[in-house]
Amino acid sequence: MTGRASIRLGQGPAATRLLGIGSYQPERRVTNDDLAQTLDTNDQWIRDRVGIVERRFAREDERLVDMAVEAGTRALADAGVAPSEVDTVIVPNCTMPSPIPNAAAQVADRIGIQAAGAFDLNAACAGFCYGLGVASDLVRAGSARTALVIGAEKLTDVVDPADRANAIIFADGAGAAVVGGAEQPGIGPVAWGSAGDLVDTIYMREHRFIYQEGQAVFRWATTQIAPIALKALALAGLEPSDVDVLIPHQANLRIVEAIAKRLRSKGAREDMVVADDIRYSGNTSSASIPLALDHMRRDGTVSSGDVLLMVGFGAGLSYAGQVAICP
Repeated sequence: MTGRASIRLGQGPAATRLLGIGSYQPERRVTNDDLAQTLDTNDQWIRDRVGIVERRFAREDERLVDMAVEAGTRALADAGVAPSEVDTVIVPNCTMPSPIPNAAAQVADRIGIQAAGAFDLNAACAGFCYGLGVASDLVRAGSARTALVIGAEKLTDVVDPADRANAIIFADGAGAAVVGGAEQPGIGPVAWGSAGDLVDTIYMREHRFIYQEGQAVFRWATTQIAPIALKALALAGLEPSDVDVLIPHQANLRIVEAIAKRLRSKGAREDMVVADDIRYSGNTSSASIPLALDHMRRDGTVSSGDVLLMVGFGAGLSYAGQVAICP
């Protein structure tokens, strides 16, 4: 080489924050008694094992992209951000019927976001936390100005309705967050990883229906996820006692309660609010954390300025968590 060309790097803001949250659920409510009409189960059996009372199922003609558009539009309205101000759209999901085309480009176009960087991200039920971490880092690096992250799933497309173990758990919905620059940190570093040696505990059976080894996943989640949450706190320079709201992935109410118990044993406050959205939303995979947050804000159990600890986990096995300040 005869010359020494110098590459200039972008530079973004010192920090990022959540600017707004939004969510969408289908209208159809499916109770445990409804499922008992076709499955060998009953309301009490389901409540005792997973804590679910009801869940939402999308219409046959209602697509993942449709739900993502609704959640993303609501998040932008909540943030007071116009579509023209967004330059990056990330759609974490694991249930698009085909990998091509991706959901993100379609969602961006329908919302009115022009020429956005748009990509899907598949970390299954950890997807929202993965997407939020990527969006935050893109903004801080100057690669994006304002990012829209939408966890969206139509799990009823990939659940065998005759499979009692899984048909009672999974549901449909979407949850979104708008990420932008800030002077003071409003989103902490992501703590993430994977346990690929356990990949066979959750997979697509015959490339069609989701299958999981329920007991193996339960044991793993109840022992391994609380340490990830503690790592996210440490990376953010916070203590368990600083957490106002814990929002784990809504996989199973017993798992949620076990994670909260372990964090309280490490110093989290007794009055720490713990998300239990699974009771009325079911397990919506990458949508579950933003769905829970939006519902808790709407119910008044979470307020602007609260310290949120979010942690997702699922197939892969992948996991991720971070601290954020509620917008």
